[in-house]
Amino acid sequence: MAKMEVKTSLLDNMIGVGDMVLLEPLNEETFINNLKKRFDHNEIYTYIGSVVISVNPYRSLPIYSPEKVEDYRNRNFYELSPHIFALSDEAYRSLRDQDKDQCILITGESGAGKTEASKLVMSYVAAVCGKGAEVNQVKEQLLQSNPVLEAFGNAKTVRNDNSSRFGKYMDIEFDFKGDPLGGVISNYLLEKSRVVKQPRGERNFHVFYQLLSGASEELLHKLKLERDFSRYNYLSLDSAKVNGVDDAANFRTVRNAMQIVGFMDHEAESVLEVVAAVLKLGNIEFKPESRVNGLDESKIKDKNELKEICELTGIDQSVLERAFSFRTVEAKQEKVSTTLNVAQAYYARDALAKNLYSRLFSWLVNRINESIKAQTKVRKKVMGVLDIYGFEIFEDNSFEQFIINYCNEKLQQIFIELTLKEEQEEYIREDIEWTHIDYFNNAIICDLIENNTNGILAMLDEECLRPGTVTDETFLEKLNQVCATHQHFESRMSKCSRFLNDTSLPHSCFRIQHYAGKVLYQVEGFVDKNNDLLYRDLSQAMWKAGHALIKSLFPEGNPAKINLKRPPTAGSQFKASVATLMKNLQTKNPNYIRCIKPNDKKAAHIFNESLVCHQIRYLGLLENVRVRRAGYAFRQAYEPCLERYKMLCKQTWPHWKGPARSGVEVLFNELEIPEEEYSFGRSKIFIRNPRTLFKLEDLRKQRLEDLATLIQKIYRGWKCRTHFLLMKKSQIVIAAWYRRYAQQKRYQQIKSSALVIQSYIRGWKARKILRELKHQKRCKEAATTIAAYWHGTQVRREYRKFFRANAGKKIYEFTLQRIVQKYFLEMKTKMPSLSPIDKNWPSRPYLFLDSTHKELKRIFHLWRCKKYRDQFTDQQKLIYEEKLEASELFKDKKALYPSSVGQPFQGAYLEINKNPKYKKLKDSIEEKIIIAEVVNKINRANGKSTSRIFLLTNNNLLLADQKSGQIKSEVPLVDVTKVSMSSQNDGFFAVHLKEGSEAASKGDFLFSSDHLIEMATKLYRTTLSQTNQKLNIEISDEFLVQFRQDKVCVKFIQGSQKNGSVPTCKRKNNRLLEVAVP
Repeated sequence: MAKMEVKTSLLDNMIGVGDMVLLEPLNEETFINNLKKRFDHNEIYTYIGSVVISVNPYRSLPIYSPEKVEDYRNRNFYELSPHIFALSDEAYRSLRDQDKDQCILITGESGAGKTEASKLVMSYVAAVCGKGAEVNQVKEQLLQSNPVLEAFGNAKTVRNDNSSRFGKYMDIEFDFKGDPLGGVISNYLLEKSRVVKQPRGERNFHVFYQLLSGASEELLHKLKLERDFSRYNYLSLDSAKVNGVDDAANFRTVRNAMQIVGFMDHEAESVLEVVAAVLKLGNIEFKPESRVNGLDESKIKDKNELKEICELTGIDQSVLERAFSFRTVEAKQEKVSTTLNVAQAYYARDALAKNLYSRLFSWLVNRINESIKAQTKVRKKVMGVLDIYGFEIFEDNSFEQFIINYCNEKLQQIFIELTLKEEQEEYIREDIEWTHIDYFNNAIICDLIENNTNGILAMLDEECLRPGTVTDETFLEKLNQVCATHQHFESRMSKCSRFLNDTSLPHSCFRIQHYAGKVLYQVEGFVDKNNDLLYRDLSQAMWKAGHALIKSLFPEGNPAKINLKRPPTAGSQFKASVATLMKNLQTKNPNYIRCIKPNDKKAAHIFNESLVCHQIRYLGLLENVRVRRAGYAFRQAYEPCLERYKMLCKQTWPHWKGPARSGVEVLFNELEIPEEEYSFGRSKIFIRNPRTLFKLEDLRKQRLEDLATLIQKIYRGWKCRTHFLLMKKSQIVIAAWYRRYAQQKRYQQIKSSALVIQSYIRGWKARKILRELKHQKRCKEAATTIAAYWHGTQVRREYRKFFRANAGKKIYEFTLQRIVQKYFLEMKTKMPSLSPIDKNWPSRPYLFLDSTHKELKRIFHLWRCKKYRDQFTDQQKLIYEEKLEASELFKDKKALYPSSVGQPFQGAYLEINKNPKYKKLKDSIEEKIIIAEVVNKINRANGKSTSRIFLLTNNNLLLADQKSGQIKSEVPLVDVTKVSMSSQNDGFFAVHLKEGSEAASKGDFLFSSDHLIEMATKLYRTTLSQTNQKLNIEISDEFLVQFRQDKVCVKFIQGSQKNGSVPTCKRKNNRLLEVAVP
């Protein structure tokens, strides 16, 4: 509510007068001054009742933001300051709520802002209607159709940088909720002559400039175009660039809009190819060539352009070339082929370019209609938006201006009929007192143009169809004969003597006094433009194109469908289209936007009073104000009026049983509205002042709020009662289920307690019986024992004399046997685990079993070791044998041994088979490699080390270069006599060779390795298996090594090293090599 309070009404804080109906005094001067005052304060909109006057500001104003849209949404038309959004909202709500089809007629001169007004209307409707993925897609397609049509149908003129050169009428279709379903676009009379020729200071259609400015180099090359405008004859150069217009950016916008509307990539590409072909047609030039028969024939100067056009369109070059040079005429099964001179060839070229572009534009409109049409077949509500060319008066006015101004005459006639004439006639029909207002009825001008017998269009068609020589002069002569006496027709050659001396009227012209003023038309070109003739040869050539789009644009070129009937003229086609448009507009509720151009310079902040005055006169705005002031601002049938306001009176609410008029009378009397503020017609109530209507709306709004509050109260009460009953029912159900649960739980507790008591009683009885049975058994056993002892005593007494000598020995043996038996039975249950490393063993129970106990322990350990060994694979046995061999050789002898116990013996530390670097080395060794490791070979001269590959096979020990893999030394195992090493924690070892052998020529080898234990063990085992002799392993901190002819002592000492934990070797003298071990 706070947001509504800050808004001003139409009458509050007005700049000038917001509604011309309230203007005092009313005349042209005050009317123009009011518009100028509002224009100077950026108030470009003014009302005449429900008609909106829009003055083009020629600049952007901050009055179209989303916040403004929300301000005018669902507001009364007169509630806020004048705005185009108010009319748009009124039309949309009437369509949505009252189910009335609407049309918005936007009229005015070229450059007055009609196209922008239509965009604003569509954007507002799109903003206020429903939301959703499908709805948003439809809205986006409807809005994005504008950039596409503007690019192909708009151009810069001397009066407007974005002038619509075609008429557009869009029917937007809505569902019952007011959400857009789709739309249908109708186009009228594209100014196709602009394709081949533009007046000075004007441009061709936007798309040509956008394509050359915004297309990529790749696309231009594909279309065989160049970016330079001067290369194309169809483009005017004096106005090629327009200030404030970015053609490159607009091209990207158009491509994006085509994609959103639904154009496929190949369709958009085909359209641009047609545009490029039209552009290149203008570069085809002709030269005369004389034939043998003396007739002139036209020939194409440079066939390169023709070749590129044929490549773009897929037309055979010879076919198109012949179509530009010959014309075939058919009549009654006869064909006559004639040559075309240069002028005729240029005419044929321009006619083809115009028809190609015009038909492409019509195809675009139909293609857009396919994308935006409603997909459902339900009943639709329709809002039409008419954006059509305004009234045009140029220095040179031709057939196009004549047709455009004829359309504007028809629109003015619609406005006259629906706003002025109908206003008065309705008052008369309703028997309401009315002061008659004279107004100019332009029906006489429309009749001058469109009369079927002696109208200008009818005579132009008759002249075009007449056999014999037909020229623009014969057409003008016919007009002078038929229309000479018409008061709105002027010609210097007519029989009317009053124009014979009028020097402002040239001989080759005629003048029509339109509702907007007098317009002088140059008669030159009327006949040709009305004929709109395209030679059949060119149509057939286009139909033969390999380009699918171009072929579809010329169906009459199909030889199988040749129609000798003359096609309708451009004038008759446009006349029929305008008649259909007028019929369509008359079925809808009209809403008017009257656009005014403040100056001819297209500049902001300039208000030309004489120009505005001229537009006010021909738009009939003063007459419109007088009608509104003299009459009533609002009228409505009794039934809907009573239905809308019946809640304001207790007698009419909720139902009125009498006639609707009586109900309205009772209602207005109850509300105490002054009688001078309203009148009762025969079928409608007429309200004079909008304020009275506002009062009714305010009262209705307040009453609706009260009714809404009442409905809310009743609904909330019903909702609370329903909720209470549901809660009560739920509570009963919950209570029942809880009681059931509680009883079940109590029953389970009682049952459990009973079972416990029963079990205790049964246990007590069982224990009692058990005690009795045990007592009986003990008594029986006691009696048996006593009897046994007694019988034993008796027997011993009787046989004592027989067993006295051997009794002790027998008892001893028996006792001993029983003890041993018990020992073994106990050992059976006390045996340790089968793990060989388990040291646990039961304690000895008797001293005399000590030896037996130890032997049994030894036998058990050997047995479980065998069981453990039986689990090993052959590979594991070999590993453990090597580990066992290492243990026997180095345990408690070599300090390095404990750290090697946990490391598995891998042998092949170098993956020679996988490394391509050692392929040559691998190929040179045929035996199995037992160990392959990188060792450091100690230099005999200085004690420094060199990396070597140490290889052990079944029969040899090999040393190879680590980098190249080349074998340096090969020692048979039979020549290895001993291996020496220290007892310390180092990896140095010496391999002693047999004296006199070939391998010992350089002496013994001294190595250092990280896997000393493994290497020594494998060398020992391999030598043993091959020679059946044990290799001598010498472990000493000093040993001799044979280096060539000298024996050198290798001595191991303790010391701290700079290299940390790495042992170092140093030659002290010729006889000593010292190894420092940290």
